[in-house]
Amino acid sequence: MNTSGPVDQGLRLIPFRGLRYVPERVGSLAAVTSPPYDVVVRPDGLHHLESADPHNIVRLILPQADTARDRHRQAADTLDRWLAEGVIAPDPDPVLYVYEQRNGEILQRGLIGALALSPAAEGLVLPHEDVMDDVVADRAELMRTTGAHLEPLLLTYRGDGGTPRGAGAVIDRTVLREPLLATTTEDGFRHRLWAVTDPSDRHEIETELARNQALIADGHHRWATYLRLQREQTAPGPWDYGLVLLVDTTRHPLQVRAIHRLLRGLPVSRALKALTGHFRVQRVEGPLPRALDALAEAAAAGNAFLLAGDGAFHLVDRPDPALLARTVRADRPDAWRTLDATVLHSALLDEVWRIPDAPEHIGYIHDTAAAVEQAERLDATAVLMHPVREEVVRDLARQGVTMPRKSTSFGPKPATGLVMRSLALD
Repeated sequence: MNTSGPVDQGLRLIPFRGLRYVPERVGSLAAVTSPPYDVVVRPDGLHHLESADPHNIVRLILPQADTARDRHRQAADTLDRWLAEGVIAPDPDPVLYVYEQRNGEILQRGLIGALALSPAAEGLVLPHEDVMDDVVADRAELMRTTGAHLEPLLLTYRGDGGTPRGAGAVIDRTVLREPLLATTTEDGFRHRLWAVTDPSDRHEIETELARNQALIADGHHRWATYLRLQREQTAPGPWDYGLVLLVDTTRHPLQVRAIHRLLRGLPVSRALKALTGHFRVQRVEGPLPRALDALAEAAAAGNAFLLAGDGAFHLVDRPDPALLARTVRADRPDAWRTLDATVLHSALLDEVWRIPDAPEHIGYIHDTAAAVEQAERLDATAVLMHPVREEVVRDLARQGVTMPRKSTSFGPKPATGLVMRSLALD
C-alpha cells in the first residue's frame, strides 16, 4: 500500500521507553500476558487470566470494580504500585522494537513504536470499521487515568516486496541477535522482542515508512480513542502519538477471521420464526466444524449466516431481494452493500429482529465455540459469520468506506503485556 507523496507525508514511527515486566518479579512472562481487551471472553476468560498470575495485565486493561470511575482508578493505582514495586520497569532509552510471533507455519514480524496520529481524511492511517461511542469513551477514560497505552494496535502496510530493504532489512538483521525477551503463551505462540537502537537502522525504517500508508487491522476503538485524547490537548506532546505494531503484509500476510454475534434475549426459536419469508433457513448437521463448512459453501454464493444456541445449527441464506432493497443503503459501493455484516445489521438486526446495537443486547465474540457455548447457556442466539477477504477490506478502506463495526478479526494479534507505553516518560 505505497503512496508516492513527499517523505514528510507518510507514516512516522518514533522510539519510546517501553514499560516491560521484570521477569524476576513475576511467575513467568507468559502468565502475565493477555489477548487484547476485546478478545478476552468474559467472565470465564477474565477469571482464568486473573488466576494465572497476580500481576496479569488483565488487571490493567479490564479492571473489575462497581463503577467505571472506580475501575479506571483501580487500574491507575495498580500500575503505579507495580512500578513502585519493580514489577514493571521502563527501558533505559527510547527505542523501536522488533516483535516476532511464531506458531508452526505462522510467522509474523513487525515494528512496535509510537506512531504519529492522523485523522482518516489525511489518508495515512485508514480505518475499515465503524466504532461504538461508549467503548471509545471507556477506553479514553482508562488511558486518561492511567496515563498509558497498555496494548499496541495492529496496523498493516504494503512494502515493495522482493529483496528486503528498509524496515524489512532491519528486521531481518535484528532477529539474528539475542532478544530482550522470549516466551511461549498457552495458545502455542512463541513471542520474541528486540530493541532497535542503531541510528542508521532507525533511518532506514523511517525512510521506508515515510512512503507508506497503513490499514488498521485490529484496534479501531483504541485508534479512535487516541484521536479523541489528542483533540483534548492544548499543546503538542506525547498524546500526538499512539502505541502500534506495524506489519508489512507483503512479507507476513495476516489471517482474517470473522467476529460473531451473541444476541442476548433472543432465543433461536424466535429468531428462526421471524425469518419466514425473508431468508431461506435449513438445518445443517454438526459438529461445529462440519456446520462451518456448510456456511463457507453457502457464503461463496451470497450472504449466509449460521445460527446456533438451541443445540443445533441453522443455515440462513438467500435473502429476499426486496428486503435488501428496502433496508440496505443505496449510497454505498456494491462491495459494501453485499457484505454479510451489512446485511446482518441493516436487514436482520434493524428490520427483522429489531435488536438495538448496544452491549446489553449484542455481544461480539471472536471464538466460534465460545459463541455457541454462551448462546446455549443463555438461551440466546449466536450468529456465526464467514470471514471477509482482506482485499475487500483494503479496497473499501482506500475508498474511505467503513464496514459495520466488528466485521473482521485480523491476526495473529500482538500479546498484551509484553511492552507498554507511559506518556509520562515521553
